[in-house]
Amino acid sequence: MIHHSNENVLLDDANSPDINKRLMGLISADFVLVADQLKEASYQIRKRGFSDYPIFVASQRPLELGQLLIGAKELANAWDYKATFVDEFVQRQLIGPESVELFKEHYKNPDEYCCLFVVHNEFAGFVYIPFPED
Repeated sequence: MIHHSNENVLLDDANSPDINKRLMGLISADFVLVADQLKEASYQIRKRGFSDYPIFVASQRPLELGQLLIGAKELANAWDYKATFVDEFVQRQLIGPESVELFKEHYKNPDEYCCLFVVHNEFAGFVYIPFPED
């Protein structure tokens, strides 16, 4: 994870080196169950002009971040998935306003990758997972 002098900056230029293989396996196994719905949601968010940078919050505990899109166990998944945008991260001071451009530079193609903000135990960070190919 990239840490800047601003404590309100929470960015990642790829998948965080702090994320271990076990956690990445848990996320990936759950992600395949909801990937189609997240890909469609990402497309709709961008098409309707809400944001060019959709973010999906993945957590197994209640969080006051984003709007619930897919609840745990809804599609045999173990995680809640909420939809949000970079603007909410700035409003909640999770990303400093001066770091928005940096976030956008590192944001991966949303037609190919899902931008997940994963919160699990002590880990909180951005993870980019490729959507399964059709």
